[in-house]
Amino acid sequence: MLELEIDSIRVSLRNYQRVVILKVKDSDLYLPIWIGPSEADSIALKLQEVSVPRPLTHDLLCGVITSLKGTVQNIVISNLSDDTFFAKIIVEQSGSTIEIDSRPSDAIAIAIRTSTPIYAEQKLIDQAAVKMNNKPDPSMPFEKSLVKEDELKNLSAYTDFVDTLDLEDLGK
Repeated sequence: MLELEIDSIRVSLRNYQRVVILKVKDSDLYLPIWIGPSEADSIALKLQEVSVPRPLTHDLLCGVITSLKGTVQNIVISNLSDDTFFAKIIVEQSGSTIEIDSRPSDAIAIAIRTSTPIYAEQKLIDQAAVKMNNKPDPSMPFEKSLVKEDELKNLSAYTDFVDTLDLEDLGK
């Protein structure tokens, strides 16, 4: 498995949909995953260390896990099927490991709150990761040559969105 870190959360200017950009550590590969607005807000609030007066759903879930004497060990972005990503929250409780099926956005929100690592299966990275150009070109921010033509067709919704991103401020 490969460790990922959150690079950014982006909003498409075309349709206002959100995407979380995960970066494969120590590489130039990125994994873009579409997420809902409430999940994007939950992730962004925690990344920006904004406190909220009442617990959000992800805070509640972390509290439940802790109350049940569990510890989140990590999360794994495990699969991509029909343009849908799948994830698992790995929890240790009383010496047992529990895998909880999750949407990646929820798993990422949990990982941020528990300071646990985010991983992806190598086959998923091979299937869905994209490589950044060395010098961002607004008309071609990602190198599509890493993705086979038939895979590109399956990811058309993602590539359409990624093509609308302004990545000039990436890493700033």
